[in-house]
Amino acid sequence: MNRKQPVWQRVLFWVVLGIVMIFFTFPMYWILSSSFKTRADVTSRVPLLIPYANFQPTMNNYLEILTDEPIESAAGAQSSGSRGEFRNRLINSIIITTLSTVLAVGLGTLAAYAISRFRIPGESDLMFFILSTRMLPPIVVLIPIFLFFSNLGLKDSFLGLTILYTTANLPFVVWMMKGFFYEIPVEYEEAAMLDGYSRLQAIYKIVLPECIPAMAATGVFSAITAWNEFVLSNLLNRDNASTVPPYLNSIVGVGAVEWGRLAAATVIFVIPIIIFTYLVRNHLLRGVTFGAVRR
Repeated sequence: MNRKQPVWQRVLFWVVLGIVMIFFTFPMYWILSSSFKTRADVTSRVPLLIPYANFQPTMNNYLEILTDEPIESAAGAQSSGSRGEFRNRLINSIIITTLSTVLAVGLGTLAAYAISRFRIPGESDLMFFILSTRMLPPIVVLIPIFLFFSNLGLKDSFLGLTILYTTANLPFVVWMMKGFFYEIPVEYEEAAMLDGYSRLQAIYKIVLPECIPAMAATGVFSAITAWNEFVLSNLLNRDNASTVPPYLNSIVGVGAVEWGRLAAATVIFVIPIIIFTYLVRNHLLRGVTFGAVRR
């Protein structure tokens, strides 16, 4: 920001920036605070925003979500799931998201390298075909995928959703990594091979260290896609190996919405993806901007 600007412009800038930050962060604060409220506090007509000032925080929602006792709604009727089931669904989400992300980034990186380094007949048509798989909305392919998975016995399995999410993320990974590889001079590999390295050794020792930030950034977006996916998981894995998004609806209960438990489950659900993004934060910015400036 230019310090030569008038004071009122600088003040206006920070006021507008503060309003924008509050606008975008308030929903997250509301979910977090609601997870520590009792049902009476959550459903209060007067918004209770400040802990210990407007309401007394409680950990009951988290304890109820993570224990094995059946959930009961305010009307006394049991909901469709048990609280301990949320733990299992969370573990399923972590396993499926991790496997599909690793496979998608690994396979997509190799495919992108081959496309960027070798002459492939019909490369433009091939890349358009890869991209076109991202154009179809999930609802269009639901019935074919359901029948296909039913015939192969892939329903209600870790393998089925892992293959599906890997396939869904591959086009994105290929297109992202292809642009990154174009920014790595091919002369690096040629020099390494002149020194006696094989191509695989040149890829492992020269190319991969250069594209780790790009792989980290691509992995974050792929993981978020698999982590949040609802429709396919709800259709294919309703019983075994089901993930968290389809399960969140079962916390609603019968007769009244259990907002506190739903908020607690939401907070727990977003923690792993936040941790993963935090761990790769050093590579994320460089990976996202890598290739933005052409030499």
